[in-house]
Amino acid sequence: MILAILADALQIAVFPFFVEGAMSPADDILDFGIGALMVHLLGWHWEFLPSLLAKLMPGVDLVPFWTMAVANVYRKSKRIAVQAEESREQHPALRDPQHP
Repeated sequence: MILAILADALQIAVFPFFVEGAMSPADDILDFGIGALMVHLLGWHWEFLPSLLAKLMPGVDLVPFWTMAVANVYRKSKRIAVQAEESREQHPALRDPQHP
């Protein structure tokens, strides 16, 4: 999450360098690098693709898409973890035999 916030803050704070959107090589390098790091750290999630594509449009890079994508991935992972825990509680046969 910190990496996504830093990437979005960098694009907003250093606005003159990144204002061109798809025409800015520095912006493209940053977005492809952040995208690659997010996939490496969190695995592939569909939320990253719209973030990467939206960042290529001029002016849209001022919206913190990386932060929103990572927050959405985190929210989904927490929901899946809660559902898995509830499933284990409802089906005692699925519990680890070493931990009664």
